[in-house]
Amino acid sequence: FNKIIAAETIRFIVTVAIVVYKGLKLVVYRMLTEKELPFSDFESIYQSQCADENYYCLVYESEHRVVGCINLRMEFQLHHAARICEIMELAVSSSCRCGGLGTKLFRAACAQARECGCLQMEVCCNQLRTRTHQFYLRQGMHNFHYKFSMNLLHEDDGENRLGR
Repeated sequence: FNKIIAAETIRFIVTVAIVVYKGLKLVVYRMLTEKELPFSDFESIYQSQCADENYYCLVYESEHRVVGCINLRMEFQLHHAARICEIMELAVSSSCRCGGLGTKLFRAACAQARECGCLQMEVCCNQLRTRTHQFYLRQGMHNFHYKFSMNLLHEDDGENRLGR
């Protein structure tokens, strides 16, 4: 990805993380996937995002170990007539949760979005993730929207499950 957050200083290094941090994609894969997903598909998408200037993955490292990451997509949207940043994934290692790391990642993401000229930060999360909703509310976000989804492979599947 394009940026790395290093240790407590949260300084940015502009480069491709695969070159800088060996094995980063595997660490990010393990942190972001709550169920087994095909790694080859993940890797292909990861490589594509690394080459796309509209994606940023901020990685938090502590003691030479990745313990958190936030993946962002920035795009110009017609209905805003502006560039918008969306949090695609936010993950913190289970051993580091409730210590403020998610907040640090969120704030760094907001700073990155502002630097890239974004008007707004958005995030979608499953209705089942009530603790996550509270986290985003504590960050100052508002729940003004609904997001609808439909399984295109199994249109009669209306069950809400995590990890899909």
